[in-house]
Amino acid sequence: MFLGEAVRFSAQALRANPVRSLLTGLGMVIGTASVILVVTISLTSRDYILEQIEGVGSNIIFAYCVSGSPNAATAEGDFIKMEDVDAVRRTLAADTVAATGVMSSFDDIPIGGKLQNVKVNGTDQDYQQVRNMIVSSGRFLDSSDVTGREKVALLTDHLAERIYGTRNGADGQTVRLFGVRFTVIGTFHERVETFGQSEVERDTIVVPITVLRYFTPVERIDPLYVQVRSAETVERTAARVEELLESRHRPGARFRVDTLTAILDAAKNISLILSLVLILVSAITLVISGIGIMNIMLVTVTERTREIGVRLAVGASARMILMQFLAEAMMMSLAGGALGIAVGVAAPLSVSLFAGIRIPISPLAIVVAFGVSCLVGLVFGILPANRAAHLNPTEALRYE
Repeated sequence: MFLGEAVRFSAQALRANPVRSLLTGLGMVIGTASVILVVTISLTSRDYILEQIEGVGSNIIFAYCVSGSPNAATAEGDFIKMEDVDAVRRTLAADTVAATGVMSSFDDIPIGGKLQNVKVNGTDQDYQQVRNMIVSSGRFLDSSDVTGREKVALLTDHLAERIYGTRNGADGQTVRLFGVRFTVIGTFHERVETFGQSEVERDTIVVPITVLRYFTPVERIDPLYVQVRSAETVERTAARVEELLESRHRPGARFRVDTLTAILDAAKNISLILSLVLILVSAITLVISGIGIMNIMLVTVTERTREIGVRLAVGASARMILMQFLAEAMMMSLAGGALGIAVGVAAPLSVSLFAGIRIPISPLAIVVAFGVSCLVGLVFGILPANRAAHLNPTEALRYE
């Protein structure tokens, strides 16, 4: 009954000054919505970054030679060979899904009536799985193409459209590479655009590695890719790959073996730091909103000093006065928080509905935002409520 009366009196007081109450609660709306939106943006950006990195290939290890002897013949022997790829497949079969290598070269082909230089990558049937390549039309290389040294090729979508107008129009066509005709069996693209930072450029042709070997003066696999079965064994398997490569080459040869784990960890840390900074900014907004509530409540106590004196004179206790004004501050804070949560949730839902983009909404962020709203109303409402509760009844009745 006591709490109900306090809430009823607080609601009457807020209705008596609707514009002031609305403007005071507006700060809480903005602050609470900011918390939810900040967490939502943080989760979305983190998921996007991780998806982009993992799109290169899941649980991937890549290796390449980083040094050789000043003697040219010895340096050529330091490079990773096709036999090394086979050795990785045999030795690490229990921990790996697949291993593949890429050998690169360049050649001129006619595009739009002019000869233009394009990249030619030699690889095998495991490359599509390891690197998450998407076949847009036709098919990818299979084991018979590699072992049979078939003169077949795949074009990137961009290159196919430049030469034949459409990616589908490339299937069955022939392209001359190194003076030999290759039959185009399909087109492809990377699952995640690397903008030429990987071995696949916008204008790239893929052929069997066993065929490209005939047109390259030096056998050099760069890079060697290994797909590991479990994320937990990536680092251990990477160390074994490095040991295996070093054991198969001269003591002076050095190899760089990297994983995506470090990049993923760095992306997660950056996302976490960004989230904390943005949440701090949102928290400052909530604190400013709380200060606004406290300021208005202090003004309200001053305006209603005579009313407080009358209530104290007719028997209201200091605790009742305290509860009344504290409830009034809490109601403003909670009402603003509830509206802020609605705004914060409605924004990403609207984007998901109309733009078709999935945006995750964190239930924890909603709970935290509501809890912070309660805390702000309690902390910043206690000072005005306490001042009202400790007014002297006699002096309050004389207040003009």
